Amino acid sequence: MTIKTDNRHLYLQVIDKIKEDIEKGVYKEKEKLPSEFELSKKLGVSRATLREALRILEEENVIIRRHGVGTFVSSKPLFTSGIEQLQSVSNMIKNANMKPGTIFLSSSIIWPTEDDMKRLEVSKKDEILLVERVRTANGQPVVYCLDKIPRSILPITFNHKQESLFVLLEECGAQISYAVANIEPIGYHEKISPILECDPETSLLLLKQVHFDQQDRPVLYSLNYFRADKFSFHVVRKRFS
Repeated sequence: MTIKTDNRHLYLQVIDKIKEDIEKGVYKEKEKLPSEFELSKKLGVSRATLREALRILEEENVIIRRHGVGTFVSSKPLFTSGIEQLQSVSNMIKNANMKPGTIFLSSSIIWPTEDDMKRLEVSKKDEILLVERVRTANGQPVVYCLDKIPRSILPITFNHKQESLFVLLEECGAQISYAVANIEPIGYHEKISPILECDPETSLLLLKQVHFDQQDRPVLYSLNYFRADKFSFHVVRKRFS
């Protein structure tokens, strides 16, 4: 099981070897890895080298380290998506051959915060619709959603509990054309993590998106908290000469 040496840093080779073993099923999802002493001996590297590899693997969400308990293989994400692709959470869940659902928590009309005014281009006197929901996959909570829409866009009567806000906006003549997104990794959240039934070690991915319609108007500001053990996002980057 000792790794083969090449010209790369040793900890990079350790990372590749552990990933390879996980891929081959040597270590299964949620299974505890051998102790640092045992693993460093099997790989033929120092414990310092192993710890650096494990640190990076933890950052990449490949493993989870529980203080005083051990190191475990993370669950593979059920849902993957290119961040350059603008698609609903429902479609992401459907693409994984699972049934999307919604748990409606609350809705209210609020005054905008400074951040809301900047992102939605509204004044402090403009009302905002705030919708709080949990999205589920086969009944399991996977995303906590806070969505904000300028009240002026919406008709006098509208369904607060409409499952698709994209459809609601289209019915109001505000078809979403594109979005500007930002992803922030965060740790355990006192309110949201229990709602999503997360273990204390399970991190979250906060996806902030401002959606624009075909007239370049910001019409929806979303803060979606994804379980990092269930979702994986990637981006395609092209080189320009």
